Amino acid sequence: FVKGQWGQISRNLIGSAEQMPDANFSMKLGTTPEVRTYGSLVGHVINANFIFCARAKGEANPNTTDYEKTPQTKDQLVKGMHAAIDYCGPMYDSLTDSSGMMMVTPPAAAGRGPGRPYPFIQPLVQNIIHNNEEYGNIVGYFRAANLVPPSTAAAAAAGAGRRGN
Repeated sequence: FVKGQWGQISRNLIGSAEQMPDANFSMKLGTTPEVRTYGSLVGHVINANFIFCARAKGEANPNTTDYEKTPQTKDQLVKGMHAAIDYCGPMYDSLTDSSGMMMVTPPAAAGRGPGRPYPFIQPLVQNIIHNNEEYGNIVGYFRAANLVPPSTAAAAAAGAGRRGN
């Protein structure tokens, strides 16, 4: 189940980064300062994938770019999304019932010892939950730009295939 959920959301996230036109990466829904631009939202998702998957591995986050706070071009964000998905993917691909329950101890943080152990699957599931929450925000940007989100396009294509169209 977890592998299937990962496959679906990772395709939607990559598609979202690739399919949104360049000009819309600066689009913002709303006028409050807390609302992210589309590019910042994509950057936030990239950063979070690295954070959650590094936790699953029990290692320090290998990402050195703050994709959300540092201005990025569409090409940089697409590459960043691919890098984040590529970093996480092998953990989901190799996930089994027993490996999911394997306990992971996070690395020591500055001034502290290692954190409390947790099951390997915990941050992987949290990552999928977070990705789906943020994908819901991404869909809003697609709709505001009069574009079809990747998940809707995939569902329509699957439905057409079942009808023989």
